[in-house]
Amino acid sequence: MSKRIFLSLIILVLITVYAYPFFYSYEKYGLKNIETYNTVLLTDSYKQISKEFTKDWKNYGKTFLVLQKNYFKKLYFWIVVIIPLVFLLHYIIIGPKRFSHDGEKFLIFNVLNRLVHWITAAAFTILVISGLVMLFGKYFGGGSFVRFFRYLHAPAAFVFTPFAIIMFLMWIKDMIIAPGDVTWFIKFGGYLSKGSDFIMPVGKFNPGQKSWFWLATMGGMVMMYTGYYLYSFDTDVNSLRIYAIIHNFLGMLILMMFLVHLYMSLFAIKGSLKSMITGYKHEDELKHMHNRYYLKVKK
Repeated sequence: MSKRIFLSLIILVLITVYAYPFFYSYEKYGLKNIETYNTVLLTDSYKQISKEFTKDWKNYGKTFLVLQKNYFKKLYFWIVVIIPLVFLLHYIIIGPKRFSHDGEKFLIFNVLNRLVHWITAAAFTILVISGLVMLFGKYFGGGSFVRFFRYLHAPAAFVFTPFAIIMFLMWIKDMIIAPGDVTWFIKFGGYLSKGSDFIMPVGKFNPGQKSWFWLATMGGMVMMYTGYYLYSFDTDVNSLRIYAIIHNFLGMLILMMFLVHLYMSLFAIKGSLKSMITGYKHEDELKHMHNRYYLKVKK
């Protein structure tokens, strides 16, 4: 019964969030003459909104315009280009870690852990991709292609939000900084050395994973908050400018860590992705990469 109530509350929240934009008024906050089909904005409407964002230079209008035109797109572009190149060099020069899969294996992630992780990850990936497509919309030719990803962005956010909260509550006890985490940072987790002749005294999650957890959940909530107002325009223009700047800056940090997480989970350790599919990690990998946790489960 409690599960049914919990699921019903989530559905009610999602319906409320979806329905609310149909009832607000743009004119309330001075955004007059904006033509809309409910919440779907026309191209001409975006031009009008752009004028509203930049016309009052005393209240962040100039700051918003300078950052948006001269910095954000360039920074996002170089993040997308440079980070994958760095990881490509790492893969070629140092190579991935390889551990024996012949020994005992331990259940690390149960069915609920995996389900919540994959739903959150899928929604998050859609948010990242659709956000980049919207940011570089003119280079994709605009039109229906960009519009399709714009339509995906909000629903993906509404899926991400409740599951990110569940994931936060599910793993927060394992994400607290521990003494062995300092050693991990000093040695860069062993990823800058070839081979696996090292022991990392960390728990179930290493400090890199912990950093990503806090940024993805706490940062994700800030992105949802600012993104909601950028989607609904349910505040004054000056606040929208501030929210847009925060959204873009935080988005860059999240994009960087997202790319790091992708590389680490897909390429840096051979077979590491299987642990989030099957739930199991083998003894050899745990012993070297999560030694403190290995000693705990081995008892």
